[in-house]
Amino acid sequence: METIQNISHFKEVPHQTVVTIGTFDGVHLGHRKILERITNNAKNTGLKSTVLTFFPHPRMVLQKDVDIKLLNTLEEKKQILESLGLDYLIIHPFTKQFSRLSAIDFVRDILVNNIKAKRIIIGYDHRFGRNRNANIKDLISFGNTFDFEVEEIPAQEIEDVSVSSTKIRRALLDGDVETANSYLSYAYMLTGIVKKGRGLGRDFGFPTANLHIPEEYKLIPKNGAYVVKSHLEGKDYFGMMNIGFNPTVDGSKKSIEVNFFEFHGNLYEKKIQVELLHRIRDEHKFNSIEELKEQLKKDKNHSLDLISK
Repeated sequence: METIQNISHFKEVPHQTVVTIGTFDGVHLGHRKILERITNNAKNTGLKSTVLTFFPHPRMVLQKDVDIKLLNTLEEKKQILESLGLDYLIIHPFTKQFSRLSAIDFVRDILVNNIKAKRIIIGYDHRFGRNRNANIKDLISFGNTFDFEVEEIPAQEIEDVSVSSTKIRRALLDGDVETANSYLSYAYMLTGIVKKGRGLGRDFGFPTANLHIPEEYKLIPKNGAYVVKSHLEGKDYFGMMNIGFNPTVDGSKKSIEVNFFEFHGNLYEKKIQVELLHRIRDEHKFNSIEELKEQLKKDKNHSLDLISK
């Protein structure tokens, strides 16, 4: 998959395309139905499968008071889309100026002249152009004018997409990663840089990697302890992760700390990706450090039991 950072840069690509448009946050099971249709159509027609998405998320630009939380960072989204066999991913900067493009300007200048769309696969409820005042009927009409086909995705499939996005966010905020992962069809991930923490975990016999996620829009699941997995230095390692404030040791700042089993390397300042597999328990304030240590031992045994199964 080739990633192109601006629509204008696609102009030099000498291929006609089959295109879908959307934010595709989570790239979950509902999205995959659409993306599979794109890739299959490309194979059958000789066109190049192309996803047009936008960053920042349009709501971040047009509704700045909305504290939107997304399932994927931009890099995570690219990583997942690349695994699906697409030819091109176009990530176009979304600005207020771009949002003011009229429907005909968007279709003619963006989809036809730049992306060379010969087929557009889109939802029945898709709206576009300034103030989102054009719909799929308008797109079909433009297709007759500019010589491209439009394939409409039925209402049921679109409802599957929106419902699962809502359910995934709700599940993660409830700490139900198993349900979230079933809708995603992969393990929910957190990607960040390992920073130095207070070093208390090492003192307890459970050294931790303190994960810093710079993207403030990334959805962080409910506080608590989780079983996790990461690919580190060419090998998979399991571990347990705590999201929260470490109340037993008077923590005042929320942190994400991972204790990897059997890994002894140095991760400071390295980027790592952590997959959430199970949630073990809520975060608690224990009566003493010794009580906390005993709980961590129980958490590790519980984690190892879940991993073995």
